[in-house]
Amino acid sequence: MTQALRPSLQKTIAAGAVANNPVWVQLLGLCPLLAVSNSVTNAIGLALASAAVLIGSNSVIALLRHRIPEFARLPCFVLIIASFTTVAVLLMQAFTYELYLKIALFVQIIVTNCMILGRAEAFASKQTVAAAFADALGTAAGFAIALLTLGAVRELIATGGLFDQMEMLFGATAASWHLSLTDDPSGMLLAALPPGAFIVAGLLLALKNALRPSNSSSPMIPMTPYEQE
Repeated sequence: MTQALRPSLQKTIAAGAVANNPVWVQLLGLCPLLAVSNSVTNAIGLALASAAVLIGSNSVIALLRHRIPEFARLPCFVLIIASFTTVAVLLMQAFTYELYLKIALFVQIIVTNCMILGRAEAFASKQTVAAAFADALGTAAGFAIALLTLGAVRELIATGGLFDQMEMLFGATAASWHLSLTDDPSGMLLAALPPGAFIVAGLLLALKNALRPSNSSSPMIPMTPYEQE
């Protein structure tokens, strides 16, 4: 990779994670985000699975972009994404089965996540492997930031603590990671329920918009020269 490309790749990663955040800016992937983010553990599990599928599928689609016929473009994208989703499901079943049982449905439907298919169609199918990898890494980081933020806030409000049941991801030693900030574990249960997901997500989105500079006309960063065909 040349020195000239490195700043462009860094800008692509930063854009996907912050300026073009798939959740807080583009409002994509909200179904699994709202359903799974009632704890940090669940959020980390879905974030890792989504990142693996997004990075893997973006890279393969970019690698095969000149070999995929135009008339079969979308079916091929879905097939590639489904293959990586199947791998993610099998890995979770093998290594984090208890966590998988809690979020199984939303791991299995990663293949239909509009965030992943959207990046494949709008970016990976038109760019080099390096550019597609950088875009996927940034988008995955942005999705993870949104998941972890929402998961942490909801878990904290609902239980008065953080990092409960982390042993499902990182083994028995992670049980000691649980942080309780109150002696009363019964917090505001609404935050852990589906209506609470909408309320907390809406408040966080409003906070993000309030903190955005008023002279920011558009959050979308234009493509850099190397990204164009």
